[in-house]
Amino acid sequence: IKRNKKTGVPDGWLDYCPVGSRIPGTRFIPFKVPLKATLNCQLPASQSFDMWDLLDSVRQQNQELGLIIDLTFTTRYYSVSDIPQCCAYIKIPTEGHHVPNDGVILSFKRVVRHFLRQNQDNNRLIGVHCTHGLNRTGYLICRYLIDVDGLDIKKYSNNVDDLLINLWIKKSIIGLQICIFTVC
Repeated sequence: IKRNKKTGVPDGWLDYCPVGSRIPGTRFIPFKVPLKATLNCQLPASQSFDMWDLLDSVRQQNQELGLIIDLTFTTRYYSVSDIPQCCAYIKIPTEGHHVPNDGVILSFKRVVRHFLRQNQDNNRLIGVHCTHGLNRTGYLICRYLIDVDGLDIKKYSNNVDDLLINLWIKKSIIGLQICIFTVC
């Protein structure tokens, strides 16, 4: 598998489940970045993951995807033209290996609130991804749930399994370092 940082499959990408579960009580579903055909062709068919695989996986959970929020800091993984017309798409470039800045957090909250207002009459999901579907994805979903929805994390601090099943608190420092794990 080609591992060139600029042209290959992202480091560690194969180690993660492609799509998580809908976070109970929310419209969020985390996933790792789908790859364009030129990257997927470097992988065995059983490990490839593109936009159509994403939609199929969400449908297998009896859900429908309505919005994709792309948090990657690059455009090399797929093209906007790869996105199915049934989904809205928003890119919020978010640098990896850092806590997202206030501008990113505010943009994320605005995008989510706008989608929810426009989709009160349906149950379409908000798919969120960064490269692996973990740190940036989990952090921004948790910030939304805490800041906007009023999620009280203290209530869950003794029983991580209760924290919406799919969330875990990694650290509580400067904002919160929270990750999403995926249930395969």
